[in-house]
Amino acid sequence: MKAEYRKGYLQRDSVEREEYAGARSIGSRESRERGGASDVLEKILDRNNLNRAYQQVKRNHGAPGIDGMTVEAALSWLRENRVELLGSIRDGKYKPSPVRRKNIPKPDGSGVRKLGIPTVVDRIIQQAIAQQLQPLFEPLFSEGSYGYRPRRSAQQAIRKVKTYAEQGYSHAVEIDLSKYFDTLNHELLMNLLRKQIQDKRVTGLIKKYLKSGVMENGIRRKTEEGSPQGGPLSPLLANIYLNEFDQEMQSRGVRFIRYADDIVVLAKSKRAATRLLKSSRTYLENKLKLQMNAQKSKVVSAVARKHFKFLGFALGKNRNGMYIRVHPQSLTKAKRKLKELTSRSQGRNARQVMENVKVYIRGWIGYFYAADMKRILQSWNEWLRRRMRMYIWKEWKKPRTKVRNLRNLGVPEGQAYPWGNTRLGYWRIAGSAIMQRSVTNKRLVQAGYYDFPAQYERLRQLYLNG
Repeated sequence: MKAEYRKGYLQRDSVEREEYAGARSIGSRESRERGGASDVLEKILDRNNLNRAYQQVKRNHGAPGIDGMTVEAALSWLRENRVELLGSIRDGKYKPSPVRRKNIPKPDGSGVRKLGIPTVVDRIIQQAIAQQLQPLFEPLFSEGSYGYRPRRSAQQAIRKVKTYAEQGYSHAVEIDLSKYFDTLNHELLMNLLRKQIQDKRVTGLIKKYLKSGVMENGIRRKTEEGSPQGGPLSPLLANIYLNEFDQEMQSRGVRFIRYADDIVVLAKSKRAATRLLKSSRTYLENKLKLQMNAQKSKVVSAVARKHFKFLGFALGKNRNGMYIRVHPQSLTKAKRKLKELTSRSQGRNARQVMENVKVYIRGWIGYFYAADMKRILQSWNEWLRRRMRMYIWKEWKKPRTKVRNLRNLGVPEGQAYPWGNTRLGYWRIAGSAIMQRSVTNKRLVQAGYYDFPAQYERLRQLYLNG
């Protein structure tokens, strides 16, 4: 469903792309002819670059900013205001709007993650900037950095941790940065940007975005530090900032893996790991002016699954060697979510429930496929089938409806009547032979049940062969 949904959007995108370009949306011949090694702004404002930025913002389906403008409404606005918008950016007069604050509860319940949602127009401009700056900074980034980079992933990051552990680096330093995105030092960040970007108009525009402020409960607050999560430019700026730490570790010959602000430093002994924890804290706090969470930052065994956790993964060890597994907390969270999705009290029909489960579990497996979890998924599959039989049984409601449906599904009347009128609980009925014989696995699949272990096996084989 998700693929078809995106396909429909892409078909409309192609039409609107032509309209956007035909309207000479943003960009002109003059801007393309100016060129120059330091003329980065004109590359950002190039028509094709801005069109790509618009399409990317549209594909992300983000919420409106403080002005309430949707992505769909932005197209006509850009057509009408393109000249003024481009002129104000080139002249340095453009003023980004404050971001809309939205607090998202953290998965572990430790607080909230503060998102800053820019207006759609600002998201398009930020995306256009990021598209031009990413290739400029990409060659400067470390091999140990995996987050928000082309052709790099969380799966590759945990695989690298496993490789290091197999080489004897069995002690991990888990580094937790307190409110990293909210505490980036603007002066340090701007100095790093100016080293690579000679076009002062671009660095000036980025600084305006950093200082644009936050709108929360109708009150605008200044932003003297940080780069709020939620804008297309924020991940790149975060990588540029922490690349200083990466280069420091690399120059010392230290094994490390970083995914955005999730950092693991590895050592061969607990003593060496303890030293690295101390020196990492000194560098991060003194040089980069960041705050390390002393309680959450610690030295653990990389193969102790209850202690070591990175990007939701853990490592295990058996007679065959090291392997990647899903961390117990991630498993618990997913099981809880599946239980919510199949709750009998939500009032949706069974087919819709199965579709919602399918969407969730496809995404979950699409992230965790690098882990060895065949037996876990087989167990979940049996459990979810029973949950769905329980849901269907409740959906039938009245005894006479249950009797009729059981008969329609091939249960003899002599068995259908007593079962349809039973007082046994939902969960017990769902596991009974009568329900497995009537609401068979095959019929569940025909109704939309997603037999997910097969997807895992396919992705797992591609991963192992890759």
